[in-house]
Amino acid sequence: MLLACFLNVQAQQYDESKVPAYTLPDPLTAADGRPVKNARTWEKIRRPEILRLFEDNIYGQMPRTFDSIRFAVLREDPRAMEGKALLKETKITVYRSGQSVSIQLVLFVPNNAPRPVPAFLLINNRDKKNTDPDRKTKSPFWPAEMAIDSGFAIAAFHVSDLAPDDKTNYVNGMLRLYPEQLQTDNGMKAIGAWAWGAARVMDYFITEPLIDAKKVAVVGHSRGGKAALWAAAEDQRFALCITNCSGNSGAALARRQFGERISRINTTFPHWFNNNYKKYNDRENALPVDQHMLIALIAPRPLYATNATKDLWADPKGTFLSLKHAEQVYRLYGLRSSLPDEPPAMNVAVEVPPLGYHNREGKHDMTLFDWAHFIRFARKSMNSRMAM
Repeated sequence: MLLACFLNVQAQQYDESKVPAYTLPDPLTAADGRPVKNARTWEKIRRPEILRLFEDNIYGQMPRTFDSIRFAVLREDPRAMEGKALLKETKITVYRSGQSVSIQLVLFVPNNAPRPVPAFLLINNRDKKNTDPDRKTKSPFWPAEMAIDSGFAIAAFHVSDLAPDDKTNYVNGMLRLYPEQLQTDNGMKAIGAWAWGAARVMDYFITEPLIDAKKVAVVGHSRGGKAALWAAAEDQRFALCITNCSGNSGAALARRQFGERISRINTTFPHWFNNNYKKYNDRENALPVDQHMLIALIAPRPLYATNATKDLWADPKGTFLSLKHAEQVYRLYGLRSSLPDEPPAMNVAVEVPPLGYHNREGKHDMTLFDWAHFIRFARKSMNSRMAM
């Protein structure tokens, strides 16, 4: 079995000369053939069409209703990080039809910054130790001290609270509230559940006087980066999206068929996306959308995407091209991208809103280098007229 898995991974190709010719769907042509020439037409007609196509064919429906939501403070320490921050751990519980699901949120707020403060929210798909509230473990994956020192709050929840990352047990989370999603081919699965959880944290932030809920950036790495994109597309209350090494079904163009492909992701992780997505295994050109259109759904809000040089699996060039092809939608809002025509050199960051990008030297990970640029991009976004 391991050998078969290894051979399948090796079968994914990393040769630019073998990228097939492709034609991307046009985000600025409505389903009835009408051209989209302004932001109003985009928002009223084309954006809802594209959002529905992603829901029906990839990420699944996004439930909007529940019976109630409650916030319970479990722990509060005003002298965390040697006095630099307030630690607040909160349980967010959502109720529907006699079922409930709880999200454990870790939040640090700087003590020396004017409140309310902007915040980063991480969808954590790695070990919970990476977001240790006691700071016995300090991980570059979630450098809370760096954010606090920069005047930002920083929060995180773990994906397992919403849907365990397992092809069998993913149903044992928020999908207990929405069992109907499991009965339809366009129903949500794990990625959608994680994005739904981010929206519930936003519900909490709106009630939290310490946080400026109009200045919240949703952040994710790898599969968490896919969920961050989908959360920002579905919930326009997120002011900024940061997607790190999100690759296939994240920020990278599927039609390039470079690195990981749809068939591979659906085979290895059948619990991530809806059943309809499997119709496009080895049929990328049949998709009615591609990932540049997911980037476009986030417009006019700023977006920062990253890659790593040793992570060809996530297709760095395909990610950059997604952003480039989304520029036309940002232009509807009078926003001009500073991205160059070709991908920037290794470790060279384009961190001017509305669209930022870098390809860091190294492997598939999220590092202090990445976070330093996230913070700078977020600060510029907040100071610009377009954001937050």
